[in-house]
Amino acid sequence: MVQTKDTREVRKGEELDVGKIEPFLRNEVANLPDEELEVRQFGAGHSNLTYELTIGDWEAVLRRPPMGPVAPKAHDMEREYQVLKAIHPVFPLAPKPYVFEKGDLLGRPFFVMERRHGLTFDTKFPDGIEQTAELGRTLSDTMVDRLVELHAIDYTTTDLKNMVKPEGFMERQIHGWIKRYEKARTDDVVSGERLKKWLVDHIPVSDQASIIHYDYKLNNAMFDEQANMVGLFDWEMTTVGDPLADLGAAMSYWIEKDDPELLKTGLGKKPLTVYEGFYTRDEFIEAYAARSGRDLTNINVYVTFAYFKLAGIIQQIYYRYKNGQTNDPRFASMNVFVNNLIKHAEETAGL
Repeated sequence: MVQTKDTREVRKGEELDVGKIEPFLRNEVANLPDEELEVRQFGAGHSNLTYELTIGDWEAVLRRPPMGPVAPKAHDMEREYQVLKAIHPVFPLAPKPYVFEKGDLLGRPFFVMERRHGLTFDTKFPDGIEQTAELGRTLSDTMVDRLVELHAIDYTTTDLKNMVKPEGFMERQIHGWIKRYEKARTDDVVSGERLKKWLVDHIPVSDQASIIHYDYKLNNAMFDEQANMVGLFDWEMTTVGDPLADLGAAMSYWIEKDDPELLKTGLGKKPLTVYEGFYTRDEFIEAYAARSGRDLTNINVYVTFAYFKLAGIIQQIYYRYKNGQTNDPRFASMNVFVNNLIKHAEETAGL
């Protein structure tokens, strides 16, 4: 097996039962080679567990929830599988899903999808790729263009129309994430009361509805050597809702060089968007507005909420760590990042 640099040996305690997975695949996927199944793990990501499956020259990706208890409605593998089935035909950057297993086999549900190959840009430039301002600008342009393209799809032509309820989207989002944050709150993170009140008082009213990825960030995309996007991953949060919520979420991940140090390093090393040539958040927003034709007058509310939502996501992960549901050392100081995200959201709101 050729070992790719984006995978690693499976972490202890997160192994898959190959003896169960291989016969399942042979029963569900046609024309697999005769070689044995080999499994490696993708090292990136802080939530779901993702594995590379290889049988001879056949490759796929298996995605399953994290170990231990998970938050209600989180890590819904069947929903993500159905979302990919609906979106892949109209937006081929979404990987094709192969098969879903409801949990009888491994005790946890999982799905298997196609494997894509290309370049990922996270905290360092891929080997052989030179850091230039032109590359930063091109990647930024591509990210804007693909988001505009996704939002332009008529979701009513897909099976998503039977899975979603776009009416009242932002009201549900804001109240829902306030409840999630409060439920996962530990004694070493702030309450965020001022911010929560501000968000409730500024819930946007919008009649726009489009497919939203809702975890749209540079390291969830894959590119070729000309900086064309060849894959977009992590569709767990995808739904139909206000497209500006998707843009706001994207901006909560889009770190720029003048941001506070703790915002830059909250999830580890600084992302590449701090380098020369990459759009600032304002430039990204302006480019999106020009190319989509949407009114972004209230984008500040969406960005503020996105920082709060990100704080809630990180806090759910930290809650699992603090309660001994995972021992991944990457999660040990995430409470500090949560507190800084709340502070940054307050500053974005002008509080």
